[in-house]
Amino acid sequence: MLPDYAWIVRRSAVVTAAVGAVMVGLAAGLGGSKALIGAAIGVGLVAVFFGISMIAVGRAARVSPQAMMVTALSTYLIKIVILLFLVGRFQGSTAFNPRMFGLTAIVCILAYSAAQVMWSLRRKMLYVQPDRER
Repeated sequence: MLPDYAWIVRRSAVVTAAVGAVMVGLAAGLGGSKALIGAAIGVGLVAVFFGISMIAVGRAARVSPQAMMVTALSTYLIKIVILLFLVGRFQGSTAFNPRMFGLTAIVCILAYSAAQVMWSLRRKMLYVQPDRER
């Protein structure tokens, strides 16, 4: 994985973890134990999904930019299908609060995306990588 991208991903993950912790705390305070479980599942799902993307895209980046793009799009589509399945499967669940699950997942996704944009804008990245053998 490119060093600049790894730097951005690490910082975005830290921001998302903080937002996730706040959401779990709010869920516990506002909705009790079922909301807490729903929020925790939402944070876990987002962490797993972004972790899978980071690993897959990082490995594909070593091959070529084209492989990286195909991998990014493929993992995105697979994750959307899995998310649709999970939301449909657990829609009427009474084991946890599905609304808090969805709200927490959306907030964490938006936090991660916003953090990536923010850190990308702050990081000065070269458009052309210099030769390392000089």
